[in-house]
Amino acid sequence: MSDPKKPGTGFFARRGRSHDDDADSPLITPGAQPGTGAETTAFFAASKPRSYGSADASNGNVASRSSPPDDLDEEQQHVAENVQAGVQQIEATALTWTRNELLVAYAMVWFVYFLDSLQQNVTANFTPWVTSSFRKHSLTPVTTILSSLIGGLWKLPLAKILDVWGRPQGYAMSVALLTLGLVMMALCRNVEMYCAAQVLYWVGYNGVIYSLSVFIADTSALKSRGLMLAYGNSPYIITAWIGGPIAQAFLDGPGFRWGFATFALVTPVLTMPLFFMLMSILRRAKAKGLVPVREDSKRSFGRSLQYYSREFDVVGLTLITVGLALFLLSFNLAPLHEDGWKSPVILTMVILGPLLIGVFVVWEKNLPDDRTFIPFRFLMDRTVLGACLLTASLFTSFYIWNSYFLSYLQVVHDLNTTHSSYIYYIFNVGGCLTSLVAGFIIRRRGTFKNLTLFFAIPCHILGISLMIVFRRLGTPLYKIILSQVVISVASGTFMICEQLATQSAVGHQHIAVMFAIQGVFASVGSAIGSTVSTWIWQIVFRDRLGRYLPDTVKPVLDEIYADLGRQKSYPMGSPERTAINMAYSDAQTQMLIPALAVVVPAIGFVLMWKNINVKNLQQVKGMVL
Repeated sequence: MSDPKKPGTGFFARRGRSHDDDADSPLITPGAQPGTGAETTAFFAASKPRSYGSADASNGNVASRSSPPDDLDEEQQHVAENVQAGVQQIEATALTWTRNELLVAYAMVWFVYFLDSLQQNVTANFTPWVTSSFRKHSLTPVTTILSSLIGGLWKLPLAKILDVWGRPQGYAMSVALLTLGLVMMALCRNVEMYCAAQVLYWVGYNGVIYSLSVFIADTSALKSRGLMLAYGNSPYIITAWIGGPIAQAFLDGPGFRWGFATFALVTPVLTMPLFFMLMSILRRAKAKGLVPVREDSKRSFGRSLQYYSREFDVVGLTLITVGLALFLLSFNLAPLHEDGWKSPVILTMVILGPLLIGVFVVWEKNLPDDRTFIPFRFLMDRTVLGACLLTASLFTSFYIWNSYFLSYLQVVHDLNTTHSSYIYYIFNVGGCLTSLVAGFIIRRRGTFKNLTLFFAIPCHILGISLMIVFRRLGTPLYKIILSQVVISVASGTFMICEQLATQSAVGHQHIAVMFAIQGVFASVGSAIGSTVSTWIWQIVFRDRLGRYLPDTVKPVLDEIYADLGRQKSYPMGSPERTAINMAYSDAQTQMLIPALAVVVPAIGFVLMWKNINVKNLQQVKGMVL
């Protein structure tokens, strides 16, 4: 979550549920992320894949090449019938591949996560150099907002692409957009081209990470899903520390353009083997008759247009995407607008956005389940609703306290960029490490509600409370680090548990959409949190500077307020630097109080969850981890 564009925080796993009243949810049939050394061996031994034999292409029946397991009923040997083509394809893939192919696929997934996280960390360091090479800077803040917003909302249409056309196809499309964005950034000669490149880059980047998260959910049992999602996030533990030095090597050497160009060349080479592997296995599955034949070629253009409009729920998708775009954009643009929230444009966005979202709810509620973007009953499921509200609450809290944390470290504690980034990334690294532990615990115990309620929430509240206490001037740096460690432990646990909670309410058909829905709540939370943080900063920090600064420097107050370099230019211990540090301390404290307040309702959100044991539930078919 340290980067507002990183899908940190990013990834939602699905969990089986015990709702007998949902006939289309195959989650009532009883039924990991690998660690290192002996634990890894034991995990994969316990996850030994099943062989289902070959299929008779003439009648679609599975002809046993080796006897299926006794606990596998007839239904589990075939793909689901009443689901979309993309879901059928991934189920057929899981019914076809071998144990070694599954393990190779997961190794590829890890390397793609590693490449993307490294690429993001490195290229983020190029941004100041890119913008400084242009004379025109006014579009830079808008670029950041639009690229983040569009990249996040892209998950909504991408979810339907993955369901209707297929997982590999959506993944390849995202890789292409990501690569194109990198190429454009390497070649850009003006800020307008850089803006367009950033939008393409973040659409592709978020799409790749999102597609991999859906793939993990497709190919992991509910009891192991938290562990496997943590496995996917584990590369961040490494890339957090090496991204900066690699970026510096490019800047000191061939320059940032060669940095973008290098990743543009490497990205397709290292990411596309997974696509070709999945397509190869899918062809084998089709040859065995595991994939139902769809008569797409026999439809006219008009009938095809009508068919895909229905499959994609174009009306619902348009309503929710445009509504969310207007609503979230208003929060991001208001601080940049001269009139702020009084602007007619901003007010129109604030009113029209929620109105369109409301129309979307009415539209979805009155459609049959097989035509909706997401069945309305899933949105009203108390576990799903509680998990989504928890996500919004946590992201709001995070973006309130974290937005100016890096500047605080550099100014108040006089740290350079490298050392401050090490402390800043404790949240990411600690969260990834903790998520591995949480995933392992859930795999063993099967439940996650109590882990969230009695461990994650108290840790989170303690972490923010410690930050409030430790924002006083003169606080030793190790106490700042301690508070970051505590809150990172909570975040890693939340990351797994809240994702599993949303997965428990739906069948395999709606896995991708539920990932996107929870991502929407994360986007709403981050937009609100960023707005609150900016509002507090503009009011409190400026007011305290005017109150504490010596009269001799008050004429340059606006410059000090806006320029981090000017703030650091005054020596530590000087009256000017002490006044600036006091203003930072006051502003940070004022940010942390609402950050703590919005976490308190999280207790109620978790209490909404059903206490589901994922060890007893089966959601996906075939050979999975």
